[in-house]
This record gives sequence, structure tokens and C-alpha cells, in this order.
Amino acid sequence: MLSRIPAMTRALLIANIAMFVLQLVFGDGLTDALALWPLGSEPRNPFESTGTFMPWQLLSYGFLHGDFMHLFFNMLALFMFGPPLEAVWGERRFATYFLVAIVGAGICQLLLAALTGSQASVIGASGAVYALLLGYGMLFPNQRVMLLFPPIPMKARTFVILFGVGALFLGMTGLQPGVAHFAHLGGMITGWLLIRHWRNGGGRRGGGGSGGGKRDHLRVIK
Repeated sequence: MLSRIPAMTRALLIANIAMFVLQLVFGDGLTDALALWPLGSEPRNPFESTGTFMPWQLLSYGFLHGDFMHLFFNMLALFMFGPPLEAVWGERRFATYFLVAIVGAGICQLLLAALTGSQASVIGASGAVYALLLGYGMLFPNQRVMLLFPPIPMKARTFVILFGVGALFLGMTGLQPGVAHFAHLGGMITGWLLIRHWRNGGGRRGGGGSGGGKRDHLRVIK
């Protein structure tokens, strides 16, 4: 079954699952070291650097997850929406999109933490997953997709709008604490900007990064 999944989507799935296994083996020490901490945050232990921001965290946090269900739903979305996007963009451009979305979502979270004074760390691939949803909705707007809860079919464009509005509503109201909703939106915005850049001729084409082809939950750890 794995052999039928496009190469880069498969690699990202394996990387996320492997990191989750390492989290189970090494515990909170690994998670704290690789999670995204706010700028200027103080270490938990005065004799360690854990709990402070490091540049690599803008990527590493996106391969960590808080529990099995957190991992499962993010990987389910990657499994569903990654292959059609990779088929259109190619391996290189798809990987660029996913990783840049992680960084963009992380930057959005850092800005929010600076404004609110939050000292919580963030982990999860949900910012990149929301970017995948956005990309799928832009490339395949009329494709029918199905919500899981409740199971209602709808166009991909409508699906993306609902998720975006839902993230904004939950982020503004605080009705679902412990989830970085504005990081989700940051991933969506980053994905939109990158697609617009490519559509306006930005980026090199070819070499697996071509845009050609026929077009038919971040967890906050306190």
C-alpha cells in the first residue's frame, strides 16, 4: 500500500510517524528540545537551554505530535490531500510547500505569542495540513470531499472556507483552548501566498518542481 503513495508524501508520513515513535521512546526531553518556544521564553531549568527559542524549532515542531489522535488526523489529511497536490506540483515543489507552510505557521504563532505574552510551546503538523487543504481547494475547487463529523459531502472550495472560518472563530473566541488556531490560519495564509507566487511565475519550473499538469489540530503544550 505504501508503494502506491507518491514518494514525497510517503516520506513525510514516515518522518512524522518515526518522530512520534522517538517521542514515545525519549519522552518529554526530546519534545521540549524540538517544540517551538516563544521568543524570549525562559528555560524551565536554569541549568538547561530547554524551553528557549532556537531557529531549528521553526521546522522541528512540525514533526512532533501530542498524542496518537493528534498524529492520526494530521497524517490522514496528508494521506488524502498530499498525493493529488504532489501529482500536480512534483516532489520538489510539494516538499517546498509543506515545509514552508510549517515555517509560516510557526512565525504566525511566534507573533501571536509576542502579542499575548504566552510562554506555551507548540507542536504539530496542523499548520502544514491546513495549507494542504487550502492548496487542494485552490487546485481542485469543485472536487467533492466528505467531512468526517458529520459526514456531509461538499465542494473542496466550501470545505476549505469552513475550516478557515472555523479556525478564525475558535481562535477569536477561545472556545477550544490548547489548540493553536492562529497557527492553522498562518499555514493557510502561507500556502495561499506561495501558490500566488508560483502562479505569477515565481520559482523555477521543471526538475520535479513543475506546476504543470491537469487541474481538475496544532497542539499547545503548557
